[in-house]
Amino acid sequence: MIENATSAASIQSMLRTMAAYQGEAAGNLQGLNGQPAIQPNGQVAKPAAPGFSNAVEQALEQVNEAQGKAKRLREAYETGEAVPLTDVVIQMQKASLAFEATLQVRNKVMKAYEDILNMPV
Repeated sequence: MIENATSAASIQSMLRTMAAYQGEAAGNLQGLNGQPAIQPNGQVAKPAAPGFSNAVEQALEQVNEAQGKAKRLREAYETGEAVPLTDVVIQMQKASLAFEATLQVRNKVMKAYEDILNMPV
């Protein structure tokens, strides 16, 4: 049984499987040493979009959309359209909370950057 587990083909198969799982866990589907990960079916996995910058960009877009929707609802209510006041208030609160959360994340990132910048070398 150990002979089968240590054969070259078995080891290569296990390494490919581990590289594929590692890439999936990392979110960018890159294998060991920056080489493309091999999926269990033997195909090379396609790299995903950049992780952190893409996530930040999407989050900012969502906050902007929430603020835009709140503004449109407020303007519709002010012009007399049939928009319930509760919908306007709820959307404005959602936009406010999204902005405040984004601001807090920005503050934490800036604090971490300053801490790293001030570290003694």
